[in-house]
Amino acid sequence: MIVSASYRTDIPAFYGAWFLERLRRGSCRVVNPYGGRDYEVALTAEAADGFVFWTRNVKPFLATLEETAARGFPFVVQYTITGYPREIEPSVAPAEQAAGLARELSGRYGRRAVVWRYDPVFLTSLTPPDWHLRRFAELATALAGATDEVVLSFAQIYAKTRANSDKAAWLHGFTWSDPEPEAKTALLGELAAIARDQNIKPTLCSQPELPGQALEPAACIDRVRLSDVAGRPIAARVKGNRPGCLCAESRDIGAYDTCPHGCIYCYAVRRPEAAKARHRAHDPASPVL
Repeated sequence: MIVSASYRTDIPAFYGAWFLERLRRGSCRVVNPYGGRDYEVALTAEAADGFVFWTRNVKPFLATLEETAARGFPFVVQYTITGYPREIEPSVAPAEQAAGLARELSGRYGRRAVVWRYDPVFLTSLTPPDWHLRRFAELATALAGATDEVVLSFAQIYAKTRANSDKAAWLHGFTWSDPEPEAKTALLGELAAIARDQNIKPTLCSQPELPGQALEPAACIDRVRLSDVAGRPIAARVKGNRPGCLCAESRDIGAYDTCPHGCIYCYAVRRPEAAKARHRAHDPASPVL
């Protein structure tokens, strides 16, 4: 089984000590986010084929990655690097620092071990289309040679993301929008062309409904990529979470409403203040994050 750590929260940035303790003990427990019973996920070499880590700041996790590799586990890092203004991403590490760390990961573990996520694309009066084209081009240049794929998608506007975005817009004096599908497709095409110029393959995460877009769908939990990193075949069936999702079957060991980054568009946090409180109350010795 592939283990995802985690699209529900940023384990590398904030919960690395907990992950390392669970790795050494060989298991963790996960609270079912949909109201069911909690369950155990084995983290032994016999049970876990490898890991997919999701993060915005891998720096606190570098030593843990070394131990993970030393224990024989292959892994892929899905590294979100967008460089939005502080009004939108109030506590994310600077994009230039993140790009440098991505290059460091690539140098240590190979560029198949690093996937860049420019995700989500979020349009505001602070980040209009021209801003995205400039910023994306800067980042693509900085990451050229360090990765072979960039995952793109537009922000999914749920009730909680709308509420958090409206609050931030009111506090900081900007506006935001969810553009028409045709406008999204046009911007995706321009971003994709920039990526290809740097020999980075652009893929699209779970948005097949956009008209006329020609991007290959992303497989963020990617059996083939993880097999390449491992140097051996890893078997896992495709079991996407949404329409257009090509992710392989996995077990996610994170928890919603625990990431204190505070990004206003985040689908995984209902109230940033509550997520910060849960982070402060976290017990690294607990079997449950």
